[in-house]
Amino acid sequence: MLKHTLILGATLLCGTAIAEERPIFDAHIHYSHDAVKQVPPEQVAKILRDAGVRKALVSSSDDNGTQLLLAAAPDIVVPALRPYRRRGEINTWMHDETVIDYLEENLAKNEYKAIGEFHAYGDDIKTPVIQHMISLAKERNLILHHHGDREAVELIFEAWPEARVLWAHSGFDDPASVTDALDTYPRLWADLAFRSDMVSRGRLDPDWKAAFEAHPDRFMVGTDTFAPERWFYVGPHADFSREWLDLLPDQIADNIAYANAERLLASE
Repeated sequence: MLKHTLILGATLLCGTAIAEERPIFDAHIHYSHDAVKQVPPEQVAKILRDAGVRKALVSSSDDNGTQLLLAAAPDIVVPALRPYRRRGEINTWMHDETVIDYLEENLAKNEYKAIGEFHAYGDDIKTPVIQHMISLAKERNLILHHHGDREAVELIFEAWPEARVLWAHSGFDDPASVTDALDTYPRLWADLAFRSDMVSRGRLDPDWKAAFEAHPDRFMVGTDTFAPERWFYVGPHADFSREWLDLLPDQIADNIAYANAERLLASE
């Protein structure tokens, strides 16, 4: 009887721990054509659920992966439309006018919350293709998930001052520069995908801590499954995120883990 009671108590404690685990909104997920071949949608959905990922902003090259995963996990997937039909178009897409046809065709038949992640630096934003893409996002009030530099961010807001821009990887910039960008652009948010410089040896970087305290409502986490093998890092990355977020006050940690992304989606 005692053994049974101990086991039951341990089970209840385990259940409580699982129930209290901080949920994650992964704001940077890709499920492109090569991943679709190697990791089936049902397996991907299980990976997300097992990791405690409540929602995920998903895009893919081509869009088929996003639609397959949306069908497998409609409660989790927040669909975004990438301007790439195949991986490898990162440096050329902004000069390819057929990209507009691709975007328009998909926007006409599917629902999305964002366009991106798209790569563009500096004057790339001035190309007719990107300007047209921004106008398509403006017509539908879609978030722009942008991978690029501060100059490109500025040019996006010049083209569309009311845009909601999610800055992928926080521009791979230092925390002081990211803070300055967020100070300058009230409608800019920053994901922390593929970054680990927020923490070292179990201690939060003081510059990042200052950035999070300055803008507790503007950061979010992301894994960036840019290659098929990255899918097997989703769970460990969620655990890593929870570990360093635990070093912050609960409200800021919850914001970065999931609430900021939810508010971004709900904003106009």
